[in-house]
Amino acid sequence: MIQSWRRIRGKKNKKEKILLGTDLADIAEMVTIPMHFRCPITLDLMKDPVTLSTGITYDRQSIERWIESGNQTCPVTNQVLKSFEAIPNHTIRRMIQDWCVENRSSGFERIPTPRIPLASFQVSEVCERIGFATRRGDSVKCQELVEKLKAWGRESERNKQCMNENAAGYFLSASFEAFSSSSSMEKHVGLLETIVSVLPWMFPIGVESQSHLGSSSSLNCMVGFLRGKDLSARQNTVLVLKELLSLNQSYVDTLAEIEGGVEALVGIIKEPICPAATKASLTSIFYMISSSKSSEKISLRLVEMGLVSLLLDILVDGEKGVCERALGILDGICDCKEGREKAYENALTTPVLVKKLLRISEVATEFLVSVLLKLCKNENGGDDKGSVLVEALQFGAFHKILVILQVGCNERIKEKVTELLKLFNLHRDRLVCIDSSMDFKYLKRPF
Repeated sequence: MIQSWRRIRGKKNKKEKILLGTDLADIAEMVTIPMHFRCPITLDLMKDPVTLSTGITYDRQSIERWIESGNQTCPVTNQVLKSFEAIPNHTIRRMIQDWCVENRSSGFERIPTPRIPLASFQVSEVCERIGFATRRGDSVKCQELVEKLKAWGRESERNKQCMNENAAGYFLSASFEAFSSSSSMEKHVGLLETIVSVLPWMFPIGVESQSHLGSSSSLNCMVGFLRGKDLSARQNTVLVLKELLSLNQSYVDTLAEIEGGVEALVGIIKEPICPAATKASLTSIFYMISSSKSSEKISLRLVEMGLVSLLLDILVDGEKGVCERALGILDGICDCKEGREKAYENALTTPVLVKKLLRISEVATEFLVSVLLKLCKNENGGDDKGSVLVEALQFGAFHKILVILQVGCNERIKEKVTELLKLFNLHRDRLVCIDSSMDFKYLKRPF
C-alpha cells in the first residue's frame, strides 16, 4: 500500500514539475518588452542605448553597423545625419536595467553597464606621447603607454579598429625599430615584447610602418623572439611576420639572409604553440621558399631539418588551411633532388598524397598534382614495386586524376594532369588497385 502511494505521489510530482516548467515558459512569453526599450532597427532589447543628433535612440551596435554600411540618414526619421556621434543615453539604460531586475523571474537578466567606447582623440594623444618617449629613448614611459593601448584593445574589437584608424600601427612600428636598433637592446626586451603583442591588431599597416618593421634591426629582433623561450612572444612574432612578409618581397629576402630565421620558423612547427601560430609559420616559410632569391638554398636547409616528414605528418589529419600551406611548401621542396629523395624514403608519401586528392580544396589539389608529377617524373627505376608511380596507381590515383579532368580545372592543372596520365598509362593495365581509404596507422613512419 505504501509503495503504491509512493508511485502515485512520484507521478504527481513529476507532472507538477512539467506543468511548472511550461508555466514559466508561458510567463516569459507573456512579458512584453516596452517599445521604448527596443532598438528601432532590430526590435531587440537595447544593451547600450545611444542617441543620434536626430533625437532617436538606438542600440550602439545596430546603429554603428548601419552607419558603417554607408548610410548617412537616421533609420527612423530618414533625416540626413549632421553628425555621426552617438551619445550614450544613460537614462534609458538605467530604466532598462531596473526593468530587467523587476522581471528577473521571467528570465530577463540585468544588462551590464557598458564601457565608454574609446575615442579617437584618446588614441591620438597616447600615440603622440609614445612618439615623444621613443625620441627621448624613455623605454619605461613608452612601455607604460603601450600597455595602455594593449588594455584598450583587449576590451573590444571596436577599440582595436579605433586604434588602427588613428595610426597606432605607425607609432608602434617606429618605436619597435628604434629600440630594437639600440645598442642596449637587451634592456628594452620587455617593451619590444609588449609592442609585438599589440602589432597583430594593427594590420594592414601603411608603407612607412612596413619599412620600420621590415628593417634589418626589426627583423633580427623578431628572429630573436622566435628562438626564445617565451611562448607568447614567439606566437605574436610569427603572426606579425606572416602579415609583413605578404606585403613586400624585400622583407622576405631580408629575413632569408638572417641566420637562424628559417630554423626558428621550423621550430614553431616542430613544437606547436597553437593552430594560428603553426599556420602563420607555414605561411611565412611558403613565402620564403616560393619567392625568395635563395629559395633553393632554403629548400636544402628545410630538408636537412626534417621538414618533409613533418609536412606529411601534418597532412594526415590537418585542417584545410594548414594542409594547403603544407602542400605548398612540399611542392617547393620537391623542386630539389634532396627534397624528392626524402619524400621517396617516407612510407606516408604516396598514400597520403593520393588520399588527399579532391578532399581538401582546389588549391590543395593543384599542389598535390604538382608534387605527384615531380615525384613520378624524376624517380629512377619506375618499374620497381616500391616506386611512387606504381604505388599511386595501386592506391587509385588514376581514377581520381580522371575525375579532376571531368569536374573541370584551369589550364595550369590540366597540363600537369595530362602529363601525369601519360605516365600512369604505362603501368595501369598490369596493376591491381588498393582501397585508398585505408588507415595510415599501420604504415611504418621513418621518424
